[in-house]
Parts: sequence; C-alpha cells; structure tokens
Amino acid sequence: MIKLNNKASVFKVPSTGNKEYSLNDSKGKYVVLYFYPKDDTPGCTIETKDFNTLLPKFKKLNCEIYGISKDDLKSHNKFREKYKVKFNLLADEEKKIIKDYKVWGKKKFMGKEFMGIIRTTFLIDKKGKIIKIWKNVRVKDHAKEVLDFLKNI
Repeated sequence: MIKLNNKASVFKVPSTGNKEYSLNDSKGKYVVLYFYPKDDTPGCTIETKDFNTLLPKFKKLNCEIYGISKDDLKSHNKFREKYKVKFNLLADEEKKIIKDYKVWGKKKFMGKEFMGIIRTTFLIDKKGKIIKIWKNVRVKDHAKEVLDFLKNI
C-alpha cells in the first residue's frame, strides 16, 4: 500500500529518451511522479506544459519530474515533441506501476462509469520516501502547488 512517509515502490519502466527508467536512478534527488490519464488530452496537456514551464525551478531544487500513463512510447514521444517537453514520460502499458501506486480506479465522465487513471502526484524525497501525495488533482496551478510545497521543505 502506498502511503505518506512510506518508501516509494521501486520500478523499472520504458521511458522516452530511448532508455528504461528506475526510481533507483533518482536516488539523492527529489522526484515528482505524476500519473495522468492520456497523452494530448486537454487536462493532461495543461498539466504537462505547466510542469515543463516550471522545470528549471524544480531542477534548481534538485528535483526531477516524470509523467506516467498507460500510453506507449510512440504516443509519449509524439506528445513530448509536439509540446517540447524537456523531461521524460514513462510508459506503463501493462498498468503494473499504476496499480501498485493505487491510481487505477472507477471514474465518472458525462454520466458514464469506467476504469481509468485517477490523476495523482507523488513527491518522493532524496532517500526514496513519499513525502506528499496529491489525489484527484485539478490541473490548474497544480505544478505551481507542487513547486511551492517543495520550496518549503
């Protein structure tokens, strides 16, 4: 179970930039891991562009950013290129990490219920411990909220 102050579940997953990414690769740095439903959709685009705009400020605080969804690398690469995203996106096509982090669940849209990614962001400290979880994220100003929290640590 993923909980605040627990060790973040370590994983290895295909990443844009033609490599695999493991959470272990980020030891000694803060990590923002944000789960989003789908590449190139309105909310996901806003969230990704906002994190991208603030990326230099996150980097100054020794923090890496990774977006993760069940889209494949081809979709991620197209999305990254279209919006000039400067951080890597992670492809969890089999939903292993998505389920491990408990962000897969029932959603409602226009009166219909379906299973999908519940937009969630985790902030992981330099030792791999989860220090903040944002659930059911509203994208407007979310990246700034995460940055402000990190600045106050």
